[in-house]
Amino acid sequence: MTSLDAVTAWVRRYRRAWESNEPDDIRDLFADDAAYFTEPYSPPWVGREAIVAGWLAQRDEPGTTTFTWQPVIITEELAVIEGRTVYPDREYRNMWVLRLDHTGQARQFTEWWMEVPPPPAG
Repeated sequence: MTSLDAVTAWVRRYRRAWESNEPDDIRDLFADDAAYFTEPYSPPWVGREAIVAGWLAQRDEPGTTTFTWQPVIITEELAVIEGRTVYPDREYRNMWVLRLDHTGQARQFTEWWMEVPPPPAG
């Protein structure tokens, strides 16, 4: 069952994995047969090992991002999270669609992201 507490715990673990890039931290986030969509219409990474491999192939280096988030909606079936990711040279606004199982692991995770345009020159 999805709740604010479960979502908060999951996002906290996600950030730990984001910063560590440790395979066990990544595995801990996802159910055995989870699907991770890095973009809404791309083929997902399916299963823990595929998620770990995909994550590590696209990893951010520890300490290179800041991330803030807030829930948009949380129901028993899903959570929608609004996030802001800041890198030294760019910024993204994110919407995450998250479906947790009864153990607090993601069954499905979809990232919707948009790069914030740089301010106009001058």
